[in-house]
Amino acid sequence: MNTTAQNEYKNPLAERYASKEMLYLFSPQYKFSTWRKLWCALAECEKELGLPITDEQIAQMKANADNIDFETARRYEKEVRHDVMAHVKTFADVCPAAKPIIHLGATSAFVGDNTDLIQMREGCRLLLGRMVKLMAVLKKFAVDNANLATLGFTHFQAAQLTTVGKRACLWMYDFLMDYEELERFEKTLKFRGVKGTTGTQASFLSLFDGDHAKVKKLDKEVAAKMGFDSVFPVTGQTYTRKIDSQAASILSGLAQSLHKFANDIRLLQHLKEIEEPFEKSQIGSSAMAYKRNPMRSERLTALSRFLMSNALSPAMTAAEQWFERTLDDSANKRLTIPQAFLAADAALIIAANVCDGLVVYPKVIARHIEDELPFMATENIIMEAVKLGGDRQELHEQIRVHSMEAAKVVKLEAKPNDLLERIAKDPAFAVIKDKLTEILNVKQFTGRAPEQVHEFMDEYISPLLEKGAADYGSNALSSQDLSV
Repeated sequence: MNTTAQNEYKNPLAERYASKEMLYLFSPQYKFSTWRKLWCALAECEKELGLPITDEQIAQMKANADNIDFETARRYEKEVRHDVMAHVKTFADVCPAAKPIIHLGATSAFVGDNTDLIQMREGCRLLLGRMVKLMAVLKKFAVDNANLATLGFTHFQAAQLTTVGKRACLWMYDFLMDYEELERFEKTLKFRGVKGTTGTQASFLSLFDGDHAKVKKLDKEVAAKMGFDSVFPVTGQTYTRKIDSQAASILSGLAQSLHKFANDIRLLQHLKEIEEPFEKSQIGSSAMAYKRNPMRSERLTALSRFLMSNALSPAMTAAEQWFERTLDDSANKRLTIPQAFLAADAALIIAANVCDGLVVYPKVIARHIEDELPFMATENIIMEAVKLGGDRQELHEQIRVHSMEAAKVVKLEAKPNDLLERIAKDPAFAVIKDKLTEILNVKQFTGRAPEQVHEFMDEYISPLLEKGAADYGSNALSSQDLSV
C-alpha cells in the first residue's frame, strides 16, 4: 500500500462518485493538451493569414500536443511562478523549432479561458447524454405504471388519487425543463477567441501591421478550428464570469429536480409503496439487519444539496470582477466549476441507477387507497343519492357524522376504516347501497392521469429522446455505469 497516498486528502467526487469520462474532461492531461491544441490552432491561423510561421514548426507542435512532461512543467512553474509560461517552456522543449512562435501575440487567458469553455461545452454534452438515459428509463417506468392508481398527497396528507405513472411525469417535467436549459446553454456557448491582454486585440493588430480585417478573421478562424461557430463580441482579459455563474445556476436547477425526485422516493420507500434497488448482499444497517435504507436516494440528495450550494460562489465571483479582470476568480473557478460538473455527473448516474431498478408494490398501494378512498368518495356518494331523490343537506350531515366516527376508530383504535359499512347500514343511503362498489371504482378517481401520461410522452418526451439520442447518445450511460 502506498502510505503516502493514504496521508493525503482526496476529493470524494473523484474517488467515489463521478464517471471516468467527466474526470478526464477536467484532468490535467485534457486541460494542458487542450492548451497545446489551442497554440497549434493559433499558429496555423496566423500562418494562413500571412505571418512567417513554417510547416515544420506547426508539425512539431501537433506531434507533441499530448506529449506532456508534467514534472518538467512543475519545475518551471516553481521557478517562474506562472503556470502558462511554465507550460510554454515545457512545450518548447519538445518542439524547439516552434519555440519562437508558441503563444505568439496571446495572453494567458487565451489558453486558460478558451479551455474552460471547451471543458464546459463537453461537460454539458456528457450531462445531456446522461439526462437522455435518465428520461428514457423514467419513460418506461411511467408508461408501465400509467394506470396504477395511487394516493396523491398534498402537505403529505392523503388527497385525491393519481397514478404512479402520472407522478413520474411530474419528475420528468422538471428534468425536461433542466434539459432544455442545459441544451440551450451548450448550443449558444461562445468562444473567447483571441482578444489580447485587456480584450482590445492590440497585440494581434500589431502583429498584422494594423490590418483590422485579419485580426477579426483570426478570431473567428481559431474559434472554428476548436469547434465553435461564434465568439464573444467583446471581452476584458477574460470572458465574462457570468458564463460560469449561468452554468452553475443551470446545474443547481438540475440538482433541485434530482433532490425533489430522491426525496419522493425516500418517502415512498417509508410507505413501502416503491423502493429503490437493493442488492442481494447489500447491508442496510450495521446494527439492524432487517433495514432496507434508501441509501442511493440519500446519496443523491446529498450530492444535489452540494450542487445547489455550489452555485453561490460563481455568482459572487461574477459580481466581484473589477474592470477588465482581477485574479480572485482563478482559485474559485478551479474549485467550483469542475466540482459542479462532477457532482451533476455523479448525481445523474445515481438517479438513472435508481430509476432503472425501482420496485413497485401494488398491493401495499391498494391497501393505502382502501384506507382513504371511503373519505374521498363521500361527495360522489352524496351526489348519487341526491340523483335518486335524497336531500343533499340531510345526506351531507349524515355522512359527516359517519366520517368523524370512522376517523376516530382509525386514529384512536388503529382499526380499519369502516366508513362504507356505516353508510351501507344507514337507511338514508339505502337507495345507493347496491351502487357503492361501482361508486368506489378507483378509475373514477384518477381523472385523466393515464391519458396525461401517454400524451406527455408522445408530445414531449419521445421527440426529446429521439433527438437527444442522435445528438448525445454516445454520452448516455452504458450498462456498466448502471451497476452503481
